[in-house]
Amino acid sequence: MKHLVRPLALLLLALPLVLHAQAPAAPAADPWWKHAVIYEIYPRSFQDSNGDGTGDLNGVTARLDYLKDLGIDCVWLTPMYPSPGIDYGYDISDYTAIDPQYGTLADFDHLVAEANKRGIHVLMDYVINHTSDQNQWFLDSRSSRENPKRNWYVWHDGKPGRDGTPQPPNNWQSWFGHSAWTWDDKTRQYYYHYFYVQQPDLNWNNPGVRKAMYGVLQFWMKRGVSGFRIDAVSRLFEDPEMRDDPYLPGTNAYGDRNIQHKYTDDLPEVHDVLREVRKVVAAFPGNPVLVTEADEPTIADLTRMYGNNDEVQLPMDFQIADVNELSPARFRKLFNEVENNSAHGQPEYFFSNHDQPRQWDRYGDGTHNDQIAKLMATLLLTTRGTPQMYYGEELGMRTTPPANIEEVHDPIGKLGWPREKGRDGERTPMQWTPGSHSGFTTAAKPWLPIPPSAATYNVDTERADPNSIFNAYKRLLFLRKNDPALRDGAQESINDDDQHVFSYLRRADKETVLVALNMSAEPRSVLVQVGTARQAQVLYRTAGPANGTVKLTKLLLEPYGVLVARIK
Repeated sequence: MKHLVRPLALLLLALPLVLHAQAPAAPAADPWWKHAVIYEIYPRSFQDSNGDGTGDLNGVTARLDYLKDLGIDCVWLTPMYPSPGIDYGYDISDYTAIDPQYGTLADFDHLVAEANKRGIHVLMDYVINHTSDQNQWFLDSRSSRENPKRNWYVWHDGKPGRDGTPQPPNNWQSWFGHSAWTWDDKTRQYYYHYFYVQQPDLNWNNPGVRKAMYGVLQFWMKRGVSGFRIDAVSRLFEDPEMRDDPYLPGTNAYGDRNIQHKYTDDLPEVHDVLREVRKVVAAFPGNPVLVTEADEPTIADLTRMYGNNDEVQLPMDFQIADVNELSPARFRKLFNEVENNSAHGQPEYFFSNHDQPRQWDRYGDGTHNDQIAKLMATLLLTTRGTPQMYYGEELGMRTTPPANIEEVHDPIGKLGWPREKGRDGERTPMQWTPGSHSGFTTAAKPWLPIPPSAATYNVDTERADPNSIFNAYKRLLFLRKNDPALRDGAQESINDDDQHVFSYLRRADKETVLVALNMSAEPRSVLVQVGTARQAQVLYRTAGPANGTVKLTKLLLEPYGVLVARIK
């Protein structure tokens, strides 16, 4: 959230062994996650195994061979815990169970075991900032001011209004619109929620909260997961002085005055919690990893998430994800900052997820979107870092927002329509085939409509087309795993004055690989000078023969053209 699975008898008999299974490790010199490709799965939309129109855990298990063949090393599962579904799983009523719509704990154990057989790690989504208002913890908390769990959440007296009725304690706003405070008439106080009204924030100053939430980590680690993606981590603490946030010009999609979330984001205590979380998971074998949703304002702010190599291994880089234009200058600047980050941490890159319109739309120009999709794939998979893909990205799936408010599922779309249409458009079902419901479900109606583009942008159709987006991803994933420079090499920007082509080198031992990305709609000529080298062996390109050599003295790139080549 930025801003926002059924049993086998033999498996159950072998459960104690499965619970501690770990996927095969990478070479001892590096933790497995340094060379992994992470694939985000939104379980509701990946594969329906039982014909009810909603994806489930057994559906994910059924598609593991597809992921293995594609070149995926790790899947991140967005929440499938029991939930009222206000925010489709990010409002959790029970952290240590599986929602029946997705399956059972036995289904989950089966998924982990089958993933491990294929060398695929499984990450859970750790929703750390808030729970559902239907979570028993919160039901207890709001039952009375004297309840032992009262201070597990953030409660505060209101301010008296002009007519004597209570008003919110300050001007803090929910990320999803309007006041971040909701009045509870029974106990005559307000509770705080950075997100929806139905998502009250946990009070991380309370030792009981920390103990319970660290127990959640231990529960899933014992079931064989390889780590966690930590949701909304920067929002864990609020200003104890309750100061108003500064106002900014304009209004948001919900009609509120814009504010700077100065007193509810990135307080220093966040890093104390991250260090504690790291200790909890590090007690388990297999080099478990922490990935954070850390939409920090600068690369320097992002770097602080590494701590002294004792906090997060992979903070998600929203700075690069949200460039949202094909700008060599901006990408060059940001990648250079990442390469020189003071923590020397491993970068984690992505361009799409469940909270933002798909990259096919955000970076496409309306004419060359497929070509640009291949360019973005190259940028993601040839830079030094741990790449993260979003399901269907490898097909060129596009954002398909609801046509009218009656079709909206996402509450922010209902609240902000039509300025804010919600996030349904980037969560439509995976497109497997050109047939009925794109092979996602046998139900009469899937939970979200299948986009018309699925008739041509689907796994079966693209797998058969050597020039498809799918086969571009597959080739690049193969190169990333098998070429030493792309796997292990340092990254060095070159041709820094070029306003149209973003070029860089990956160097490992005696091997150098050149990556050149033409980010313009015109053909471009590029001169590359690397020592005395005059030519390079083609590893991948979007136009021309798929092999052979090219001259470095005058590389010609078609509009939005890509070249990956080993310099001789």
